[in-house]
Amino acid sequence: MKKYSIDDLRNIIIQLRGENGCPWDKVQTHQSIKKDMIEECYEAIDALDSGDDHAFANELGDVLLQVVFHSRLAEERGAFDFDDVVNEICTKLITRHTHVFGKDVAVSAEEALGNWEKNKKKEKNLDSYTAMLKDVPRYLPALMRSEKIQKKASSAGFDWKDIDGVYDKINEEIDELKEAVLNENKEQIEEEYGDLLFAVVNLGRHLKLTPEIALTKSSDKFIKRFEKIEKETNGRDLAEMTDNERNKLWEQSKNA
Repeated sequence: MKKYSIDDLRNIIIQLRGENGCPWDKVQTHQSIKKDMIEECYEAIDALDSGDDHAFANELGDVLLQVVFHSRLAEERGAFDFDDVVNEICTKLITRHTHVFGKDVAVSAEEALGNWEKNKKKEKNLDSYTAMLKDVPRYLPALMRSEKIQKKASSAGFDWKDIDGVYDKINEEIDELKEAVLNENKEQIEEEYGDLLFAVVNLGRHLKLTPEIALTKSSDKFIKRFEKIEKETNGRDLAEMTDNERNKLWEQSKNA
């Protein structure tokens, strides 16, 4: 079997976009396929967690395809090409690892990360803490984005001194949400609900947990329990059962 190279991939994309290429590929733009990059990254992580190395390699290929595809679209409009993309990342790795390629020193992962962040701020001209917060991409999943924002705010000393303050903040946000619900103000309810989620993310950070991972595990646990109760219905439709019947099955699934 032939072993393809990155040059083969680039040429395939050129052919797919060419005059006699694929009708679908020919009409794509940066905007039309941008969601595909997000989806492919998540699929790669799923494959990684599955422990299937072949599936992981396959999904990483899909991620690489997105990079090459966007690079080709940019090349067609005279902006940049794949070689420029490679040059950008190589340059970034060298200039931010000043403890390897420069005069800085890092004997721990924490010190290395500190050098990375210091060099990043310099390169991107992030001359204030607010600029650092705004630099966190809005396209990140909301839990992940809020966690990164909180970490950057913490570097300015803007953080709870101990976890008790976080618990108090969560209780405060719950009370404010209850009040908003009583007032039946939809915008206020959404705002207070968001504040509650933000505070819960803060709790996870103080507990040294990753909110995104913790919530994913809880969602998986819910599906497993739901599957258990559905198997115990003896063919009955869950939607047609009483609340007591459903609750009894749910409690049984928790103890199984």
